[in-house]
Amino acid sequence: MNLTGQQTLPVSQAQAWAALNDTAMLQAAVPGCEAITPTGDNAFDVLMAVSIGPVKAKFKGRLQLTDLVPPQSYRLAFEGSGGAAGHGKGQAHVVLEALAPQQTRLNYEVSASVGGKLAQIGSRLVDLAAQKLAEDFFARFHSALLERHPPAAPATDPMPAPPAAAPATGPLRRLIDWLRRRFR
Repeated sequence: MNLTGQQTLPVSQAQAWAALNDTAMLQAAVPGCEAITPTGDNAFDVLMAVSIGPVKAKFKGRLQLTDLVPPQSYRLAFEGSGGAAGHGKGQAHVVLEALAPQQTRLNYEVSASVGGKLAQIGSRLVDLAAQKLAEDFFARFHSALLERHPPAAPATDPMPAPPAAAPATGPLRRLIDWLRRRFR
């Protein structure tokens, strides 16, 4: 399975980097993730519940970050086992690119393989589940970023003065003149 994409994040490159390295934020954003536990330098144990078609299982896995170039990029190697449900392993390359002071593009490339029952349900179903997982992750991650770093409120101008009334002409002008003469 190969998955490639990009997302525009509403934060600076440094804020995006910090969020991608915040285990609590990632745990909340990854659908089905129950725990991300640091086990060493850039190494983590992960526990997550996964459902792909008829296969449902809890997966225990390991993540290892390598080739770190803060705040621009890193590689992520992962492997996990769900017992009888199967196993998976792969790698991802994540690149952050500043677009504006509060806008960062996240590019990602993922390649993975699965075995066991997961492999038996078909690559199309696995690919669709991976795409859905990525969409759900980025929707949650985007919301968490906005909550943590709300956009600055635009500067507001004081209430503009109402436009000056144009001088009345024609029948309206005659009515105003008549009312003035009448009520002097």
